[in-house]
Amino acid sequence: MLSADFVIATAVAYVGLLFVLAYFGDRRARANKRSFLHSPAVYTLSISVYCTSWTFYGAVGNAARNGLEFLTIYLGPTVVFVGWWFVLRKLVRIGRTQAITSIADLLSSRYGKSNRLAVLITLIAVIGITPYIALQLKAITSSIQAVASSYEGARGSLAGVDDGALAFGIAAGMALFTILFGTRNVDAKEQHHGVVAAIAFEAVVKLAALVAVGVFVTFGLGGGFEAIYDRAVDAGIEIYAEDTFGPRWLAMTLLSAAAIICLPRQFQITVVENSNENHLRTAGWAFPAYLLLMSVFTMPIALYGLTTMPVGSNPDMFVLTLPLAAGQDGLALFAFIGGFSSATSMIIVASIALSIMVSNHIIMPIVLRTSSGTGQGDGRGVTRLLLTSRRISIALILTLGFFYFSLTGDSDALAPIGLISFAGVAQFLPAILAGLYWREASLKGAAAGVFVGFVIWAWTMFLPSFETVSPTVAGLMNDGPWGIAFLRPEHLFGLDNLDPLVHSVFWSLFLNTVFLVVVSLLTTQSALERIQATLFVDVFRRSKVAQGNFVRGSATANDLFFVAERVLGERRAAALFETAAREDGVDPDMLEPSPEFIAKLERELAGSIGAASAHVMLSKVVSGSDVSLEEVLQMADETQQVIEYSQQLEKTSAELRSTAQKLEDANTQLRELDSQKDEFLSQVSHEVRTPMTSIRSFSEILLDPDAIDARQRQHFVSTIHQESLRLTKLLDEILDLSALERGERTWDNVPTDAEAALDRALTVCDALLRQRGMRVELGERARPTMVEGDADRLCQVFINLISNAVKYNDTGRPVMRVTSAVKAGMYVVEIADNGPGIPKGERKLIFEKFSRGQRGAAEQSGAGLGLAISRQIVARMNGSLELVQGPLPGACFRVRLAVKR
Repeated sequence: MLSADFVIATAVAYVGLLFVLAYFGDRRARANKRSFLHSPAVYTLSISVYCTSWTFYGAVGNAARNGLEFLTIYLGPTVVFVGWWFVLRKLVRIGRTQAITSIADLLSSRYGKSNRLAVLITLIAVIGITPYIALQLKAITSSIQAVASSYEGARGSLAGVDDGALAFGIAAGMALFTILFGTRNVDAKEQHHGVVAAIAFEAVVKLAALVAVGVFVTFGLGGGFEAIYDRAVDAGIEIYAEDTFGPRWLAMTLLSAAAIICLPRQFQITVVENSNENHLRTAGWAFPAYLLLMSVFTMPIALYGLTTMPVGSNPDMFVLTLPLAAGQDGLALFAFIGGFSSATSMIIVASIALSIMVSNHIIMPIVLRTSSGTGQGDGRGVTRLLLTSRRISIALILTLGFFYFSLTGDSDALAPIGLISFAGVAQFLPAILAGLYWREASLKGAAAGVFVGFVIWAWTMFLPSFETVSPTVAGLMNDGPWGIAFLRPEHLFGLDNLDPLVHSVFWSLFLNTVFLVVVSLLTTQSALERIQATLFVDVFRRSKVAQGNFVRGSATANDLFFVAERVLGERRAAALFETAAREDGVDPDMLEPSPEFIAKLERELAGSIGAASAHVMLSKVVSGSDVSLEEVLQMADETQQVIEYSQQLEKTSAELRSTAQKLEDANTQLRELDSQKDEFLSQVSHEVRTPMTSIRSFSEILLDPDAIDARQRQHFVSTIHQESLRLTKLLDEILDLSALERGERTWDNVPTDAEAALDRALTVCDALLRQRGMRVELGERARPTMVEGDADRLCQVFINLISNAVKYNDTGRPVMRVTSAVKAGMYVVEIADNGPGIPKGERKLIFEKFSRGQRGAAEQSGAGLGLAISRQIVARMNGSLELVQGPLPGACFRVRLAVKR
């Protein structure tokens, strides 16, 4: 039988295993930079530190109490990793370029390296995470107590030990482990590969444990998903509640999405511990898949527990108590280890992240203000101070969590405690998003927004969590301060009829955002704020640009080395200066610190003590310049503005060049059209002038009736008539072609038998063919084929092609070959002859207006518009007319029309 002593011993052994994993993982990662510990798989598993005992135990309890509401805790992170990956990518890039060590360091660095803002963020984070740590202590304590109460005698050595003492022991153990492995070095930006390896291992353990329990309950006890749901319906459990997807659903989804960005432990793992930006690609799909596996058995476990466990059983512990009730001690122990892993991973990472924030943004600034500049010592003073402060901070943070647990231990659910922390850290979200994408967001605006949001959260959500243990708080909840009901925590400003969670989230985030925007618009940024805003907002455009905020001033290499040695240690400081001297080609003793080197040193220091503290520390050394820092920053800011203005001018110039090129092209086209117009008018004038000259000459002769006889008069009148007809025909063709080109001619394509049109054209031209003695070869012919077109116009095209074949064929035995076929859905007609053909140089012009070629010009029997008109007609029928290589030596014209289906 499983006893409390045995599970505690197993937990201690499990912690020892984590100790070993962290130790060897750290050594392996340091020895081999290409180790699997730097892989995207380990990175993704470490992100699952998001799944704490809340999701391991509390999600089942939440599902038992509120149905599908538990899914919101998984939905928010999924939305961020799938849809907001660009935000995470920008955070990771900024974290690497700015040597960011924590979420407080991020906001401090963005808003002018303000230490006051960093202190505010740190205090809010510590207060906001305290309930979350208490939740983990409560989950571990409850799970041990569940085992201890499983049967008589299971309590063992825990007899007489209450929850408080047990929780204190757990907190002390977690503090010891975290101190041993979370504070081994002071370079916060240096990844904790050993701890990350242990976290990744715990991610596998808790997932395997939850899936194992889910499979056992669903298929081993419940008979499958359908049987469990049917049993729940028979028991009267409402599993299809219609009011699930309301404001509370939206609020919880928003909080969980904000938490995956704003929780200090998530920021530590996702941004600080990231060793390769591309790992986010894998995490983008693998982490949501992990969450899906964690949630797939939540509802079946909850429903089976509700229908089988005794009334009054704690649904938060169903994952553990169901295997215990079924006598599966091994599975119950595995479930306990899974829940223990969920809690310990959160506590370890959260404690590390918060301790870094406390030491860098609260303790270090105090030391810098009270010290006398660079200080004295053996170079290890700052290092020892940082390590000591972080270790004390870890103990303090866990102590606060224990006190919160002691004060609110009567709470009967885990989920509400976790939501308090989520809502607290969500107050960072507006300042983060504004810092990443709004250049005008100011320090005063961010500080005002975060502070107001925090106060509203503390009043409407954090304070009510003490209602059951404090009569004073209960009185405030009922009557408001000084009896002002308008200010009651859960009915603030008279807003009633809202869920307390929705009420708090709405007011805190709304007022937070309003103050951030309004104060930013009403205040002016400092020079350093503007520079940092540009570096953050344009991080992808400026990642390779030097980011120095100092001029050399009076600082010497020895002064800077002394500062670096105090923070980084002698070995790292010496390596940094030797590298810089080697790059400059001088001995280390002769190194002249450039602004770029000082900027690099600032980033190295920021990796250990935060951006604000590093800036303050170097400011004490780099001084004495004729130009003040503020003036230099102002000059840098103005230079930046000039650069941006120059870039805008360059962009505008490029647009003007493009427009000018388009105008030049249009002008060239207009000149070509004008030239074509002149050529057309010239050709028309020539064609009209020839018959008009004949008509005028013969008319003048006819004016003198005595000069000619009757036969000549008849001949001249006949000539005038023929020339008039030719002139009329020419004008008709010109008008017809012009109407076709402009689309003015009324045209209706109707189903037409193309083969019949071809036969009609051959019949019309039969007399002409006989007159010239031309032999007609009819090759392959298509069956009657319907096309979309005009029968008369199509016949006109065929007549033009046949008459051309006759007209220009001067061989002794003229032959014309006509074929038609249907190929690939097209009706194809080819009319070829054995005449002289069309010279190669004239083939491109044969379809142009008035183009008759040299032989056609000699004939003078046509205006050269027939082929141009024919081509326009075929085009209006959605077909083509082209000159191709034919079976006979002369010309061959091919007509293609789509067959109507």
